[in-house]
Amino acid sequence: MNFSVKGKKVRFVDNLLIVELQDGRIIGTPISWYKELENASIATLNHYHFICDDTGIEWDELDYHLSILSMLEHSEKIA
Repeated sequence: MNFSVKGKKVRFVDNLLIVELQDGRIIGTPISWYKELENASIATLNHYHFICDDTGIEWDELDYHLSILSMLEHSEKIA
């Protein structure tokens, strides 16, 4: 099984955190799952960068890190 979950782009639509992966897949999870992000301004949310060989997302202003694989695993448990 291929667990390549490298991020390409992050965006926020309505109440969703959406991550486009380098392989073309798209992961969307409710932003309410991430309290630090839920309370942040859109300007702060858009100030992210990828970390750990593009497998994680960091918001420096929030001191918050998110594993893309954990997003995928959590959303699969819910489905």
